[in-house]
Amino acid sequence: MSSSTAVPGQSPIAEAAPLSLCAREPRVPADRLVAEMVPPPRFDSVRFETYVPDPNQPSQREAVRVLSEFAGGLGGAHATGAARRKWFGRKAPVAPAGPRGVYLDGGYGVGKTHLLASLWHATPAAPSLKAFGTFVELTNLVGALGFQQTVQTLSGHRLLCIDEFELDDPGDTVLVSSLLGRLVEAGVALAATSNTLPGKLGEGRFASADFLREIQGLSSHFRPLRIDGEDYRHRGLPEAPSPFSDEQVTRAAYATPDAALDDFPGLLDHLARVHPSRYGAMTDGISAVCLTGVEPVPDQSTALRLVVLADRLYDREVPVLASGLPFDRLFSDEMLNGGYRKKYFRAISRLTALARDAKGLVAQ
Repeated sequence: MSSSTAVPGQSPIAEAAPLSLCAREPRVPADRLVAEMVPPPRFDSVRFETYVPDPNQPSQREAVRVLSEFAGGLGGAHATGAARRKWFGRKAPVAPAGPRGVYLDGGYGVGKTHLLASLWHATPAAPSLKAFGTFVELTNLVGALGFQQTVQTLSGHRLLCIDEFELDDPGDTVLVSSLLGRLVEAGVALAATSNTLPGKLGEGRFASADFLREIQGLSSHFRPLRIDGEDYRHRGLPEAPSPFSDEQVTRAAYATPDAALDDFPGLLDHLARVHPSRYGAMTDGISAVCLTGVEPVPDQSTALRLVVLADRLYDREVPVLASGLPFDRLFSDEMLNGGYRKKYFRAISRLTALARDAKGLVAQ
């Protein structure tokens, strides 16, 4: 056993483990935030052709058709609006009539991110002329660059895709709506998905009318596109897999190159010390996350941080091996019936998928 000092939060039996999320507090420069506004690794290879519509949900096939046409219409010179009418003494090209944005309206697990990333890939423009990120990543970009610099940075883009548009914080909603208004004036096309407003329980989906009302002046720029269906990650698949023992998880961590091993309560404490914008960087180079002692999340602030980490792990296809409780018991009934219900169900769905991916790490 190594004589090195154990990292706070790290499992004592894993003192010599090569990697630990609890040992990482990355600093992410602003230029990296801009350069990384592309579909995450999980969606590098997705295309409209790889999306498999549910035959019982005709809206899914229709969504592929509409988005394919939308992408095709974004080719050619960058469209410019009233804010740039003069271009070397001439009138600049005028943005095409009609909505310059599309809102994907559907529940978790129907493939909205797959379709959003496919739109990014299908848009005939260089990667540097189109951006893809979550709402949180966009607000972090504004925080890093400032509002005006963010407008300048993104105004030359052909397309901006925003996954999981956050409508829980009115201040952030107004900030991003103002940003999008400036980008629309510059001719940038928009595409978005959204989360659920507090109190909007429904069936895990956010109504397009609510989304359009929240973004107010921008509503005329979005065409709602409804996508019905069940969570594809659970179609015909079992419930969350049973957890392994502490010993199995620890042995797998030692046997897996570049795996991280942490105890779950310690990791939750560590997440409070790292800004959520850095969770992606915190997982750089990690091949698998091994967690001992998974237990119910104690409060909503901690739960929302865990949701962000789950999203980053899922985006990067990092398997998660755990002992303790199964992931479908992470959140209390009160949380699962509250305003952030959709986020918690998405986290359960994604962590469950990653737990299935991790089963092969345990020696049989």
